[in-house]
Amino acid sequence: MMGIGFSSFDADRNGSQMIVPSKPALGDLPESCVALILEYMDPPQICKLSKLNRTFRSASWADFVWESKLPPNYDALVRRIFEGFPGNLGKRGIYARLCRPNTFDEGNKKVWLDRSTGKLCLSISSKGLSITGIDDRRYWNYIPTEESRFNTIAYLQQIWWFEVDGEVEFPFPAGTYSLFFRLHLGKASKRFGRRVCNTEHVHGWDIKPARFQLWTSDGQYVASQCFLKEPGNWVFYHAGDFVVQNGNESTKIKFSMTQIDCTHTKGGLSLDSVLIYPSEFRKVKPFLRS
Repeated sequence: MMGIGFSSFDADRNGSQMIVPSKPALGDLPESCVALILEYMDPPQICKLSKLNRTFRSASWADFVWESKLPPNYDALVRRIFEGFPGNLGKRGIYARLCRPNTFDEGNKKVWLDRSTGKLCLSISSKGLSITGIDDRRYWNYIPTEESRFNTIAYLQQIWWFEVDGEVEFPFPAGTYSLFFRLHLGKASKRFGRRVCNTEHVHGWDIKPARFQLWTSDGQYVASQCFLKEPGNWVFYHAGDFVVQNGNESTKIKFSMTQIDCTHTKGGLSLDSVLIYPSEFRKVKPFLRS
């Protein structure tokens, strides 16, 4: 036998050769059948199988395969994020575009789909937040860094009244979401190619807890509080969860973080961003377990 996909030769009783049909190969499957199989797989598996042969590659571009991977309100997402979005990409092309970190609102927000699940994630930079005292360099400074997806963080040297507020209005797909503040006690930098952390100004966060609040336009409210911890590490502080019932309408979220006990100062805090992730990610993404 010469191999899969070729006919083999055998001899009959008289010694003459006859052609024996070869066994069916993957390339013999109809493209429509392959597409039906791919529909039940997750995006990374589809992309991996598309490299097998031409049939799988063509089937992996079928619109109905990717229709089931996109959020039901993907057309609303496209309108909110992009201007002049190409109309000839197909569903796989739309999925790929939405999986990129797409910047909007003057570069202060990024939104993307998780490549494996198609779930929506959103991040708001420190420059997209309202920070008390941010314009006074005695208290706050913006610092460039490679440790932020926005390449900039807000660093607090010292202050009496700490308050950070923010809001976002967006057509979140239906589901349950969690909101986190990404914070770091101390100021990280690089020295001779190695990461170092200056904790000289860290103080006041162990005296009273920070308070987190979250409101939604449909009346949901949640509040929590905790002490800030783990100097030298970025930590995701869970502010609360909210539920979106209708993905075809924009949901407005307001949130805050405060520590307004003026009996003591607090400082040495790096504020990177606020992240909104599907709540189910807390079980599968270790960096969110804080």
